Parts: sequence; structure tokens; C-alpha cells
Amino acid sequence: MTFLKVHGTKIVRGAQTVTLKGVNLGGWLMMEGYILHAPNRAEQLFKRHFRRVLGEAALAEFEKKFRENFIREDDIRRIAECGFNCLRVPFNYRLLETKPYQYSEAGAAYLDKVIRWGKKYQVWTILDLHAAPGSQNHDWHSDSLGKPELWLKEANQRRTYALWEFIAHRYRNEEWVAGYNILNEPVMDNVPLLNRFYAELIQRIRKADRNHIIFVEGNIWSTNIACLAEYNDDNYALSIHSYEPLKFTFNFEPHLKYPADEGHHRADKHLLRRHLEQYAKIGRERRRPIYLGEFGVNGRAGLWGEHQWLDDKLTLCAEFGFHWTYWTYKAVKNDSFPDGIWSYMPNQPWVRREGPLKGWETYTTVWEKHKRDMIASWRTENFQVNEPVLKILQKHARKNHQPA
Repeated sequence: MTFLKVHGTKIVRGAQTVTLKGVNLGGWLMMEGYILHAPNRAEQLFKRHFRRVLGEAALAEFEKKFRENFIREDDIRRIAECGFNCLRVPFNYRLLETKPYQYSEAGAAYLDKVIRWGKKYQVWTILDLHAAPGSQNHDWHSDSLGKPELWLKEANQRRTYALWEFIAHRYRNEEWVAGYNILNEPVMDNVPLLNRFYAELIQRIRKADRNHIIFVEGNIWSTNIACLAEYNDDNYALSIHSYEPLKFTFNFEPHLKYPADEGHHRADKHLLRRHLEQYAKIGRERRRPIYLGEFGVNGRAGLWGEHQWLDDKLTLCAEFGFHWTYWTYKAVKNDSFPDGIWSYMPNQPWVRREGPLKGWETYTTVWEKHKRDMIASWRTENFQVNEPVLKILQKHARKNHQPA
């Protein structure tokens, strides 16, 4: 077996240099409100409400049908045919952990399946712990109720160690697993604790698995890697996220343009270069690869320069030698936050863009009546591709493409 390995600032497979270029499977094994055109609240709150209204059996059926249909084998085949060679798979620890230190074979089967599909279509998988026990930040996308309790309770840190030991032991011999993205977007003031946590977690993983790359994310939503220690391991990469400038890419201030130099809205390739160059410098100094795990833009038909932003971003990634996975593969079309290469456009009763309840807020009232149509709507065949975005991503994915 030939595993991907870190070799200085590069990732290699044997004698071959590999650049990982792919997409995130956001919203699948870690549901996020806006991806389903709903308010951004913790996944656990949505499921708690669903269980209270319709019962445990209905929730189990819903989860199973959603996971079986939102991402299927055809999606991985499509991703490979588009020229991508990597999948980042965000998951909630609740997918696997049924009780502290007890794990679900049914939940792990979804990771087994996507890894198997990746192997079939020669696409590497990065497993991304998007929500850790207790939550690593205070936002919905870590399934948080408002406090980063991973850092407040040692018991949550121990559960995270044990979870990764379970994962590492299970997948230690899977050569189409690129590696483990051990914690998505931590946010904390106590940097020494973060570094101790990472050092301990890496050590625990290595007792089970010496084969796979460990991707270590920076603090403050993966924007600060300068604060990270140099860990006692020869096979880890540094991971960043970059949505600069946020008010443009997230469409928080509508009608901002790119490129632009309008006082408070300075946005051009020079700005992006300075932003990314800081990470490239750290990668060179520490002799570590840089992996841009998340970046993306809200699609507005290219009217405001989002296609140019994407092309500039990827051009700079190539210049600096960054690996990358775009956020995200698919989403119900929305007007804020980065959305999917494939978008669901219809305004069905379980979307209901006019409100007052939207997206998953409607599910308990429409599930029994519209179940069959809802399930069908989750399949990518019913989504519309954003052709210009896909073409830009493909252009850069296929440059210097390394065959598997």
C-alpha cells in the first residue's frame, strides 16, 4: 500500500508529488442550517425539536433517508469526473458516539461507504471532525449551544481523544484516506491549552495509525496558524480557511464588487496575495504543506465579480503550492454564506423562502405529507450546477493533474 505522506512542504505518494484539489461534502454528516436554507442554529436543536414533535422513530427514519440521499455514489463519481482528486468530509461526533466511549457501527458505515466510493473512483478522503464533544467554538457549525465546552471540560477533551483513536484504528490501512482533519475551526483564548490538546491528540492517533497525514487547523476559525506549536510528528500539515473579504464572499453587504477599491471595501488580487502570503511564509519556515480546507463565495451569477475572485484565489493557491477543497459541493440556494457548486432552486414547502419558517424549520410539519418528494429533492440530480464556478474549479483542478 502507498499512502500519501508529508515530505517537507509537499505531499507525496511514493516518488510522486500530489496536490490535493477537491470539494467539501458540507451539510451531509453535519447538518448546517443555511445549507438547507434555514436559520443557523445547532443541529442538535433541530433534531431535538423533530424528536419532540414526531418521535424517536421518525427522527431515525429522517436521518437515514437524508444521509442515504444527500450524498450517493453518483456524487463521488461526478466529483471524480469533474477532475477533483479529494473529498473533505465534515462529520459531527454524534454520528459515531452513542454514549461517551461507545461508538455506532451504523454511523461509521457512512464513513466506510464514502471511503469505499473514493477508492473506487480514485479520490482521496479527508475525514474532518466538524463538531467535537462539547463544541470547539461557540457557533452553530460546531453544533454549539453558545459555549466552546470542549475547552471548558477535560472530559470532552478525553472523549475527543478516544473518538480519534477509534477512527484511526478503523481506517489505519485505508490508502485512499488522505488523512485526518482533527478539529474544524477551533476558537479559544488559551493557546497553550490548544497546543497541549493537539500534541496529545496527535500522540494518541499515532499509537493506532502511523500511516495517515494529520491536518492541524489554526485557531480563530482556522485563520491563525502562527500560534501553533511545532508538534513531534513528521507527517502533519497545517490547515487554514480563507473567505477574505468576508463581507463580499458571504454577501453580508450586498452589491459589493470585486475587484474594488472603495475606501472600506478594498478587494483585489493584491489583497488576496498579501492575505495568503502570510500562510505561505509560515509553511516555508516550518517546512510544512499548507492545506486550504475551506474557501468559497456566494454565487450571484457572476454579476459582482465572484467568478474573478474565485479564479484569483485559485491562481494564488497554485503560486503558493497550497492544497485546497472548495466549500461546498451542494446546497439549497440562499443569498448569504458560500453556497454550492450545485444548488437546489425550487421553492418547495420544505424550503419556503418566503417564511416565516424556512428550511428545516418546516420539516416537522411537512415530513409525513411530503416525505417521498423531500427525499427525492435531496438528490443532486434535482440540483442545478453553477457552470461558471464549476469551470473555474475544473480549470485549476486539472492543471498539473497527477494521475492516481
